[in-house]
Amino acid sequence: MSVEVTRLKNGLRLVSESRSSVETVSVGVWVDVGSRHEPKPLNGITHFLEHMLFKGTKARSAKDIVLEIEAVGGHMNAYTTRENTTYYARVLKDDLPLAVDVLCDILKNSQCAPAEITREKEVILQELGQALDTPDDVVFDNLQAAAYANQSLGRSILGEADNIKAFCQENLLEELADK
Repeated sequence: MSVEVTRLKNGLRLVSESRSSVETVSVGVWVDVGSRHEPKPLNGITHFLEHMLFKGTKARSAKDIVLEIEAVGGHMNAYTTRENTTYYARVLKDDLPLAVDVLCDILKNSQCAPAEITREKEVILQELGQALDTPDDVVFDNLQAAAYANQSLGRSILGEADNIKAFCQENLLEELADK
């Protein structure tokens, strides 16, 4: 097992590891933007944008994004932390080009359609409610708030309900363009 780091001309860094005994591949994109990079009025927008990238592109509907990966037995997901946002897929090795194509499409061509934004606000508000009902999430967020008072690291990754309700297409497309 060897790990190789390759830097492309455009600055993109590729990290690869080969295992001849494995028939699957995992591919991911780590974007160096997390909740710590958000101003207070936009707290939660990175996580919101993570959700929105799966809601459709110029070439694929939300359903197409899911079906193309699942049709080959693959899995695709994402997560946001305070430091970064990660988008990834796991597929059979012969389906790597498809996984890369879908990941690139959602990262470069997401539409952030207003109707999808409205629907996703409810999903994220439910997620926020679930986090508030999970004691270890509450304790960790309270610890972060105490350790990093009045700083972005002290705020929730999910954001506050008022921010989530206020996000609009313009906010999301500006954030996407900045990334």
